Amino acid sequence: SKTANCAAVAKTSSMQANRAYAFLVAGLTFLVDQLGKWWVTGPLGLAVEGDQRYVLPIFNFTRTHNLGISLGLFRADSDAARWALVAVTAAIALSMLVWILREPRHGDRIALGMVLGGAVGNILDRIRLGYVVDFADLHFGSFRPFLVFNIADAAISIGVVILLVRAFLIRGTADPKENINA
Repeated sequence: SKTANCAAVAKTSSMQANRAYAFLVAGLTFLVDQLGKWWVTGPLGLAVEGDQRYVLPIFNFTRTHNLGISLGLFRADSDAARWALVAVTAAIALSMLVWILREPRHGDRIALGMVLGGAVGNILDRIRLGYVVDFADLHFGSFRPFLVFNIADAAISIGVVILLVRAFLIRGTADPKENINA
């Protein structure tokens, strides 16, 4: 049974390493988000809300202060609302962390890491500043397919899309490689 014990130890070690990738993705997402916000509000010079820098005919850096969540919903116009929003989003981030720890599929864990890192980046803004700094302004003339967003928002959105695609298109197919080191 010594062989079985060695196999169990190897599997546990491999599981921890695979989960570590999700936390690495979360950490990198958080770091890139915070560096992007620092660069836009510091060296790039978008010092106050509404400041703008032209980049391309379809893209500007435009500083906005988001008091709500996605699409400006649930605006936190008071301190009580701000801290309630921090608590709710922190609970969601905590649930992402638990999901990462329980999720057997590597691809889903990576997507969850993107969501977690983005959520923590936006939570930190809301705690420090009372709002989330958004700056990426994609537009086609006056048409804007998205509100002004930031790197954390993009990571959250991409992570959710990956989870949905995998849930609807991949989960039904058995891929033994995906679960080897769950």
